[in-house]
Amino acid sequence: MTDTVGKAAVAWAAGESLSIEDVEVAPPKAHEVRIKILHTGVCHTDAYTLSGKDPEGAFPVILGHEGAGIVESIGPDVTNVKVGDHVIALYTPECKECKFCRSGKTNLCGKIRATQGRGVMPDGTSRFRACGKNLLHFMGTSTFSQYTVVADISVVAITPQCPTDRACLLGCGITTGYGAATVTAKIEEGANIAVFGAGCVGLSVIQGAVKKKAGMIIAVDLNDEKASWAYKFGATHFVNPTKLGRKNIVEKLIDMTDGGCDYAFDCTGNVTVMRAALEACHKGWGESIVIGVAAAGQEITTKPFQLVTGRVWRGCAFGGVKGRTQLPGLVADYLRGDLKVDEFITHRESLSNINAAFDQMKRGDCVRCVVDTGV
Repeated sequence: MTDTVGKAAVAWAAGESLSIEDVEVAPPKAHEVRIKILHTGVCHTDAYTLSGKDPEGAFPVILGHEGAGIVESIGPDVTNVKVGDHVIALYTPECKECKFCRSGKTNLCGKIRATQGRGVMPDGTSRFRACGKNLLHFMGTSTFSQYTVVADISVVAITPQCPTDRACLLGCGITTGYGAATVTAKIEEGANIAVFGAGCVGLSVIQGAVKKKAGMIIAVDLNDEKASWAYKFGATHFVNPTKLGRKNIVEKLIDMTDGGCDYAFDCTGNVTVMRAALEACHKGWGESIVIGVAAAGQEITTKPFQLVTGRVWRGCAFGGVKGRTQLPGLVADYLRGDLKVDEFITHRESLSNINAAFDQMKRGDCVRCVVDTGV
């Protein structure tokens, strides 16, 4: 096999716009897969890294972690996918062999975490090169590229019946929120929940809560325009914390739910909101699920009495979903009409205009922008 040349959006330095470059993508080595990415979503995590606020962010790099496409080639010893398969790239891999995978207690996988965190493939090298320089990988996926190389444990084959412009969104945001409700929290029928942040992840928590037949589903957001979105996905109530007068959001939710929420989800990454989500939970059994990623150096605090009296603080990555094992089932749910995906797509852009997608993401009317990498 030889190098493949394709277009990619390269982040040369923090704080700079992405630059469309011709990128040489080396062939996959053992246990590696080269994917022709057809569509990718743009996520706040990409923007956070590009901003330079992430101390672990390194440049130059090809960002993107919400992508779907077709397997172009495979390296030696790859058995889980074949050339021509329709696939979703997985930033949370699943080797099914390490201590984490074998535990049955988590979807986290430890096999390639060290190298993935350094922006390289498991052998410590990169498969990307542009303008005479090696480029780093991002979250093990780098989907802002027409071609990418991933570890074989970081990809899952799906039915070709699912269009890649929908499938890509199951690579992060939708699965993260939906899984947080259905896999991590395991919401019981009739439970009262609050969802802080009505973006893609929050709306996905809401539809997960609907799936589990929750009772009150309260969306909490500072933007009143998000109310219509929340109700569209199944929320029963919407609260804007800035319009409560003397009452704060914790007091409001406790009053609404007769003592507190059974489950509260933070989808904002704001540590102050994380505290409010916990303290709005019911004494004795309420659980607060932290989904949003806080800025570097931030810490969460609360009075120990909140935990002593039975509340639980939990966190999850990718909603607790095991990518290779469980993601095909979510694709099937979508194809049956049991999982909303199309409704999240509010904007579309071409790869050549990907910087516009980042601008749109900051607007209140954007839930997800899907980028077509073919143009």
